[in-house]
Amino acid sequence: MLKAMLTAATGMSAQELCVDVVANNLANVNTTGFKKSRVSFEDLFYQHYGQGGQEGERGPFLIQVGNGTRVSATTRDFSQGKIVQTGNPLDLMIEGRGFFQVLMPDGSLAYTRDGSFKLDGEGRIVTSDGYLLYPELTIPPEAAGISISPDGKVSVTLVGESEPEELGQITLAKFINPGGLQSIGRNLYLPTVASGEAFLEEPTQEGMGQLSQGQLEASNVDIVDEMVAMIMAQRAYEINSKVIQASDTMLSLINRLSR
Repeated sequence: MLKAMLTAATGMSAQELCVDVVANNLANVNTTGFKKSRVSFEDLFYQHYGQGGQEGERGPFLIQVGNGTRVSATTRDFSQGKIVQTGNPLDLMIEGRGFFQVLMPDGSLAYTRDGSFKLDGEGRIVTSDGYLLYPELTIPPEAAGISISPDGKVSVTLVGESEPEELGQITLAKFINPGGLQSIGRNLYLPTVASGEAFLEEPTQEGMGQLSQGQLEASNVDIVDEMVAMIMAQRAYEINSKVIQASDTMLSLINRLSR
């Protein structure tokens, strides 16, 4: 009976983490560029009683009893989020594959799908947390308008001039396995061994997505799906708790029989 209690406890622990992931998804339902996560489970090792199917054994099947479950991974879903029209010329959405490159204070690069950019006091394009878009782009103070093409070319129209002036090029990064990226908060990701190194390309080139100016990518969290996942985890948690209660009752009966 103690084994059954310990097995059920692993189920409760795994479902508790599942609810934590669902809660984080729901909390970020309005976070720009957020990608929902899913929990994957795996069964634990098995104890074997007898060697059915071998010489000298009558039964054709093994007697195996498992020891519960555990969370094997949390996988991130990088499917496209919905389009949000903003009209802000510095708001950019990636339609398709790719990540914006962001220069961190220590000189390293992080990656994001959040294209809600701003201008800092020096006219540089930065994230909401003040991290520079990389390669660095600076908008001159006399600029009357900003234009960003689908292939990432940034141009400005200066006061008193009719022809736009090209300032630079936005490049995107892609990964062989984006699900292996490490989330560090603030809508940023870091590459890992699982994700592979970043491949840099201009938008619309080599399978890279294109940019849409004046739009943002919404979170890809579906509230209905998350509610269903939460109910399933809740029911699984409840069932495992019932197993522990049943095992405790059976142990109590055995203790009374021994008196």
